[in-house]
Amino acid sequence: MQFIDRADIQVAAGKGGDGMVAFRREKYVPAGGPSGGTGGRGGSVFMVAVESLQTLLDFQYNRIFKAEDGKRGAPKNMTGASGDDRTIEVPCGTVVYDAETQAILADLVTPGQTFCVAKGGKGGLGNKCFLTNSNRAPDYAMPGKEGEHKFLRLELKLLAEVGILGMPNAGKSTLISALSAARPKIADYPFTTLVPNLGVVRKPTGDGTVFADIPGLIEGAHEGAGLGYEFLRHIERTRLLLHLIDITDEDPIANYVTIQEELKAYRRGLADKPQILAFNKVDAIDLESEEIANLISRLKEISGAPVLLISAVSRLGLDELMQQVWQKLDEMNEKEAAEQLAVASV
Repeated sequence: MQFIDRADIQVAAGKGGDGMVAFRREKYVPAGGPSGGTGGRGGSVFMVAVESLQTLLDFQYNRIFKAEDGKRGAPKNMTGASGDDRTIEVPCGTVVYDAETQAILADLVTPGQTFCVAKGGKGGLGNKCFLTNSNRAPDYAMPGKEGEHKFLRLELKLLAEVGILGMPNAGKSTLISALSAARPKIADYPFTTLVPNLGVVRKPTGDGTVFADIPGLIEGAHEGAGLGYEFLRHIERTRLLLHLIDITDEDPIANYVTIQEELKAYRRGLADKPQILAFNKVDAIDLESEEIANLISRLKEISGAPVLLISAVSRLGLDELMQQVWQKLDEMNEKEAAEQLAVASV
């Protein structure tokens, strides 16, 4: 299935039905009088988040969504039927923007979350509504109001607790395949991963945590270089970043610095997210060498954080890595719970 995480669409709510001009003609009803009914309400356009969708692919082929118009008012003071609403299903994690103002209209995260993106027009008043003491036979009615019409931009931001990031060929896809049942494409050339890959990793308690393998970043990614800019948005929702560094690369420290600079340049709080650092592919080098010891020491000094040594291929160090991940997530959960409790007690 093709992964599409951005789409431009148009939505149009239904027009309200026109009011009607009519007069009573029943036998034995003296003087008659106006009896034109009000038009029905136009249908609205809603968006609802569903778990069954993982991509915005459907919106590549269908870009215009319109609700039904309301029906015209009828004689005998009968209101016209309302137009049917239109419901658009989107993946959980979809952000809805007004394409003209760039304002965020909705952030649909939880399954079943619904938002009205375009309201239907009101029905026009029938001539019965204009009856007054001075005007006993109004011969006019109101037309129905037009429904809202909007141009929208949809962006999908993956819902994952842990994001795996690093330079191309850092071993991100190999790691997620080793930790979960995900089977991403793996090869020894840059940008093998062209789309984010999701994998569910089981905790010791049995609960599942979603990991996202983010396509490789390079210098200038925040400005559109490489593939990074297209997928940096998927890191925004992650709570924890797992930063893989290829220890066999020519300059691993420079690669680490490059990634950090791209996170800062993209802003939106990415650089402030907690990170776990890990040198990958340690099975391919001599860990006892002085050069490697200096490399590890330099990264600890620059980052101010501990550095793990792993090999996704041989599964070396993965148990310790996952212990760090679970511990960090538990600490974050406890902190968030304490903050919510403090707010509730105020």
